[in-house]
Amino acid sequence: MTQFDGDQSPPFEIFEPATWRAPIIFNSPHSGSIYPEQFLAASRIDLAALRRSEDSFMDELIGGVADAGFPVVRVNFPRSYVDVNREPYELDPRMFTGRLPSFANTRSMRVAGGLGTIPRVVGDGQEIYRERLSVDEALGRIELLYKPYHRALRRLIHRAQQTSGTVIVVDCHSMPSIGISRDEPRRPDIVIGDRYGTSCAPLLPDVIEDVMAGLGYSVGRNKPYAGGFITEHYGSPASGLHTVQLELNRAVYMDERRRERGPRFQQVAADFRALADALADIPLGDLGSFQAAAE
Repeated sequence: MTQFDGDQSPPFEIFEPATWRAPIIFNSPHSGSIYPEQFLAASRIDLAALRRSEDSFMDELIGGVADAGFPVVRVNFPRSYVDVNREPYELDPRMFTGRLPSFANTRSMRVAGGLGTIPRVVGDGQEIYRERLSVDEALGRIELLYKPYHRALRRLIHRAQQTSGTVIVVDCHSMPSIGISRDEPRRPDIVIGDRYGTSCAPLLPDVIEDVMAGLGYSVGRNKPYAGGFITEHYGSPASGLHTVQLELNRAVYMDERRRERGPRFQQVAADFRALADALADIPLGDLGSFQAAAE
């Protein structure tokens, strides 16, 4: 696998069990915490500020499901460097010197908010870069990091679908405990995003809500997060491909200010394993019945 920035860590990793218990893939695209030196040197803010965009430790929370027979995908580079939960070319022309390719999406809401494929700001709105980047730098990151990740994820999904016909992708994220707007209501412990019923069979979020509520979590749906590019792009229930996004409130498992694991960390990891077990118990035919109805 291609190395990045001379670091010894691969850009992403897939932990695949020798035998899959069920065609369920757990994915952590935003927990990467290996920051290239050239990126830190170009940033106008320090590492602590950059890390506010991380879904810190989410890869660890779901890591145990690999031992239980479920593949886990994790990204090691930070989302503030390249965000794989975006279209491949959501780029803000104000960030770059040179002309972007004509196929770049420069007008999306995410670009307008500074959170494109190459983000302009971290999650709380702080500008990342001192100076504009070259277009070649942006396109290079996409070729080196973004595209190989998505190729590998597609291959993993395709292999599972060839074997089982149906695949579930659980896209795992974490959210700040408090929103930017003071008018936003208190966030639940976990938010299930299914793109308002379009990315998966309705049974899937129902099971997730029942399991997590039974374990003591407060659960919301689609607000404030309905699912990003991965949920939307890979979710095709009519084709037997079901994706669902989970946003875990960081206050549940970590100290947000100190960026440290909290006292409930191990219990939350165990709860994710329990969730994986419950999803594996769903008869694939029950998801397939939705497939037949959608066709």
